[in-house]
Amino acid sequence: MRVAITGGGPGGLYAAALLKRLDPTREIRVWERNAPDETFGFGVVLSDETLGGIEHADPVVYDALQRHFVRWDDIDIVHRGVTHRSGGHGFAALGRRRLLEILHDRCRSLGVEIEFRTEAPRPDTLAAEYDLVVAADGVRSTTRETYAEVLRPTLTEHRCRYIWLAADFPFDAFRFEIAETEYGVMQLHGYPYAADASTVIVEMREEVWKAAGFDEVTPLESIERCAKIFAEALRGRPLRSNNSAWTTFRTVVSDRWSHGNVVLLGDAAHTAHFSIGSGTKLAVEDALALAACLQEQPDVPSALTAYEEERKPVVASTQRAARASLEWFENLPLYLHQPSRQFAFNLLTRSRRVTHDNLRLRDGHFTAAVEREFGCPPGTPPMFTPFRLRGLTLRNRVVVSPMDMYSATDGLPGDFHLVHLGARALGGAGLVMTEMVCVSEEGRITPGCTGLYTGRQAEAWRRVTDFVHTQAPGTAIGVQLGHAGRKGSTKLMWEGIDEPLPHGNWPLVAASPLPYKPGSQTPRQLSRAQLTDIREQFTAAAWRAARAGFDLLELHCAHGYLLSGFLSPLTNRRTDAYGGSPERRLRFPLEVFDAVRAVWPAERPMTVRISATDWAEGGTTAEDAVQIARAFAAHGADAIDVSTGQVVAEERPEFGRSYQTPFADRIRHEVGVPVIAVGAISSWDDVNSLILAGRTDLCALARPHLYDPHWTLHAAVEQGYDGPGVGWPAPYRAGSRRPQTGRTDAPKPRLTLGG
Repeated sequence: MRVAITGGGPGGLYAAALLKRLDPTREIRVWERNAPDETFGFGVVLSDETLGGIEHADPVVYDALQRHFVRWDDIDIVHRGVTHRSGGHGFAALGRRRLLEILHDRCRSLGVEIEFRTEAPRPDTLAAEYDLVVAADGVRSTTRETYAEVLRPTLTEHRCRYIWLAADFPFDAFRFEIAETEYGVMQLHGYPYAADASTVIVEMREEVWKAAGFDEVTPLESIERCAKIFAEALRGRPLRSNNSAWTTFRTVVSDRWSHGNVVLLGDAAHTAHFSIGSGTKLAVEDALALAACLQEQPDVPSALTAYEEERKPVVASTQRAARASLEWFENLPLYLHQPSRQFAFNLLTRSRRVTHDNLRLRDGHFTAAVEREFGCPPGTPPMFTPFRLRGLTLRNRVVVSPMDMYSATDGLPGDFHLVHLGARALGGAGLVMTEMVCVSEEGRITPGCTGLYTGRQAEAWRRVTDFVHTQAPGTAIGVQLGHAGRKGSTKLMWEGIDEPLPHGNWPLVAASPLPYKPGSQTPRQLSRAQLTDIREQFTAAAWRAARAGFDLLELHCAHGYLLSGFLSPLTNRRTDAYGGSPERRLRFPLEVFDAVRAVWPAERPMTVRISATDWAEGGTTAEDAVQIARAFAAHGADAIDVSTGQVVAEERPEFGRSYQTPFADRIRHEVGVPVIAVGAISSWDDVNSLILAGRTDLCALARPHLYDPHWTLHAAVEQGYDGPGVGWPAPYRAGSRRPQTGRTDAPKPRLTLGG
C-alpha cells in the first residue's frame, strides 16, 4: 500500500508512524510545508485516555513522551482578586516542538519519508497516485475545500479574538485569570508545558479587542500590553511570541470525512475550542482509530467507513462540550457578579463534562465550600434545597416537566391522569406539571388533549390536585394553559405526530394563515374580535384552574402553539398592531398574560414557557429570547421556563446533553429572573451541577420521569440523602433502600502460599 499524508502536525505524523509500524511494507510519504522546527503554539495537553491509547499502540512513542511530560493536578481560578484552587484534575503536557521531534524521530526510524518545506501535490493528483491519502492539513485544509461538495463542511467563526503566547517560567497549576479593564473583560488561560515554560493564551470579545486598540498596534506592542494587563499572573515577566497573531477560533464540522481513497484527519475534519485542550488529542485519537480500522477491515473503503462511524460520535460529543466551553467564555461578563467560589465552580463545570459529583470526587473540600456558600445544609445536595416562587415554597428543585398524554375524552382528565400525575407526585419531585391543558375545544392539539373549558373538567382536575395535596404533601402541582393554534386538529402522537386527522377536523386559527408543514391544515388569521375571545378563554380557564386547586399556573408560549406563533417572526406575518416588530409580536401574549394574572390568585406564582430559539434561519434568536423574557418578567412572571424549537417544521436543533440549558442560563443572568431549565437533563448529577453553578433555579425533566416515576426519591437514595427536601410516602418507606441483588463477588483466598 502506498500512503500519502498531507500535513506534518502531530496527527499526520502519528498516523504515519502507526501505519508503518503495523505494516513495514507500506510506502508512506508525508508532506509538510514548514521546516521541522516551525510550529504554531507552544504546549500540548494530552489526557490519560489518549496516553493509554498511545502506550498500547506504540510503546516507543509513549516512553519518549513520558520522559518530557510536565504533570500537575490543580486548577487556579482568579476572580476579582480572589484565587480559588481546585485539585485532583490530572494534566500532562509537553512542548509542541518536543512532541514533533519525538514523532519525527519515530517516523525516520520506521522508514517514513517526510518532505519538509514542500507543498503537497493536489489532492486529486495524490488520489490517483496513491492507495490512500490522509489529509491532516489543518483547519484551512486544501483537501477539504477541494472536495467541499462531497464532504459538506461547515465553518463557524466565533466572537472572541485570542493570541497564543508563552512565558519563561512554569505555572504551578492550570490558571484562568479574569481581567476587568476599562475596555471590557479579558481572560488568560495558562499552563506549564516544560520545567521552565508555560503556554499563555489571552482572549477577549472582538468588541473589547477593538476598544483596547489591539487592532491598531504591532504584534510586539500587543504582546507587551498583554504582559502588563496580566502582570500579576506573570509575576512581572515578559511574554514571547512564535509568529503569534490575533485570530478568531473557527469550528469546523464536516458532514463526511472521506471521499474515495481520501480521508480527513484532525483539524481538517473537525475542530474543538482550545479551552478544553482537545485539538492534538482528537488528531492523535483519529490516527489511532484510522490505523486500527485499516488493520481490521478487508479494504480501504470499508476501513474509511468504519473509521468515520467510530470517530464521528466521539468527536461530536467533544465538539458539543467545546462549544459549551467556548460560549461560556464568550459570555463571561454574565457571570462576574457571582460569588468568587461559585464563579470558579461555574467555570470548572462549563463544558458539562466535569460535573458536581465528578468534582466532589476530585476535590471534596472545594465542592463542599461551594455548597456551603450556596446555602446547602450539611449533607444536602443542591437539588434538595428549597426554592420560593411568590407564596409557594418548593421543597426541592426538581420539576416533572409538562408531557402531553393524549389520553383524555372530550377534554376530560380521567383515571389515567390521576394515576400518571399522582404517581409522579408520590415520586418526590418538588413540582409536578400537567400536560398543556387547552382553553377551548378548538384549541386542542388532538382529540385526546385535556381542557379547562368546562366546569366538569375543572371538577375532574380537582380530583387530581386533591390527591397530590393529601397523599403527597410537600409536592406542588401546576397547570400549563395553552392553545394549539396552527398545530391543532392532529392525530394522537403514536398514530402520526403533527399529521392532520383523517376526518372530523376542526377549523384552526393562528397569528397568520400559514400551515405548520406541507399537508397541514391552513389556519385562519385571527381577527381583533377573535383575539378578545381567546383572551377571555384563557382567563376563564385560569379561573377554573384556581378553583381546581392548582398551586402554580404556566402560560404556554412555546413550541409553535398559538401564543408562540405570535412571538416568532417565522410564524407571525401580520401587518397590524400585533405583528412586525418584536414589541408588537409580544403584544397579544402579554395581553393574555396580564388577563390571566388578574384572575389568578395573587399569592400563587405564574410562569411562562418560551421557545428561546426556533433553530431556523430568520426565527427567534437567543437575543430575542432575552427580550421576550424581560417583557414577561416586567409584567410579573415569577419564572421563565426556557425550552426551544418545535415552532417550524424545518428546524435543525443542535441536540445534546443539557443542550437547552445555555438559553436558560443567559436569561437568568441577563434578565435577573428565575428560570426553569429543560432539555436532555437526565441525571441527578446534571441537576446538582446546573443548580450549584447558578445556571438555573429549577430543572424540569420529562423522559426520566416516564422511565422512573420515583426518579427524585431514587436520586435521594443514591446520594445518601434523607432530609426535608424529599419524603418517602409512608406506605413506600420499606422500599427506600435499593433492593439486594445476587452475589457477584467470589470468596477471597485466605492464604497466599509462596513458591
